[in-house]
Amino acid sequence: MTKTALKIYLAAPRGFCAGVDRAIKMVEMAIGKYGAPVYVRHEIVHNKYVVDGLRNKGAVFVETLDECPTDRPVVFSAHGVPVSVPAEAESRGMFAVDAVCPLVTKVHNEIARLYRQGHEILMIGHAGHVEVIGTMGQLPDGAVTLIETVEDVAHITPANPDKLAFVTQTTLSVDDTADIVAAIKHRFPNVVAPGKEDICYATTNRQEAVKAIAPKIDALVVIGAPNSSNSKRLVEVGSKAGCKYSVLAPRATDIDWRSLEGINAVGITAGASAPEELVNEVVDAFRQRYDVTDIEVVETAVENIEFKAPKILRETAPSL
Repeated sequence: MTKTALKIYLAAPRGFCAGVDRAIKMVEMAIGKYGAPVYVRHEIVHNKYVVDGLRNKGAVFVETLDECPTDRPVVFSAHGVPVSVPAEAESRGMFAVDAVCPLVTKVHNEIARLYRQGHEILMIGHAGHVEVIGTMGQLPDGAVTLIETVEDVAHITPANPDKLAFVTQTTLSVDDTADIVAAIKHRFPNVVAPGKEDICYATTNRQEAVKAIAPKIDALVVIGAPNSSNSKRLVEVGSKAGCKYSVLAPRATDIDWRSLEGINAVGITAGASAPEELVNEVVDAFRQRYDVTDIEVVETAVENIEFKAPKILRETAPSL
């Protein structure tokens, strides 16, 4: 049977960002230094393939500190945690390692500073996302108002409109967030904006790469987990940028091949917590089903950022 000719466009940058890479290495380093098991509060990153790989090496994933023994290390996920979590770990005498992405920590520091200055805080983000829970949890209950849509802005009733500030989740759609920010600034001209963009460089770069390939392709496959915010945003960005069919697929085995019938060009990218092995797996799956005539890498940015693991993990002597 003759295979249909297909061109593949690979978006770049794609896949692991510096924060994800650091968090995964921190779990591996903790296992290497202290032995298994090492406990991890929440998935270290939102990707089942990565989590399963770490589990096989000796990581135990839990949702509360109650599930952790006090004599084993516990690692906090890259998404960040409310201030109550490290406080609880300290009160129980646990050895905790914070693998929160430094760019999320930046937002945590920012929100705490603004609160100390007497500002009411708005957070643009998605309700229930672990990063949002962690960021809002830096302050007392009720101190942060969550904004999910432009429509939400109309319902804000600050005590003092001139003492208002906002921050954002790091993994949002750049364009959607810009609309919300514009609505906030229109209604509250004196609102304090972040000193630097809260949406992280990796989220922005991956979205720009998708925008670059979207007009060239009939379908976009975003490799990422269903609970990965940045991966879901890539699907939305692809659709809005002109791609007729944009879909999220955790792995090649999750692709609905019937929905791709008749395509001549496909784009492939990966969310910030999806490893390159899964990209290669998807490319191989297309090669099996199509006559892949060309693979073109469309690179819109070069990333050379690296976040080091904390000194406690780089030291060789056990510190428990």
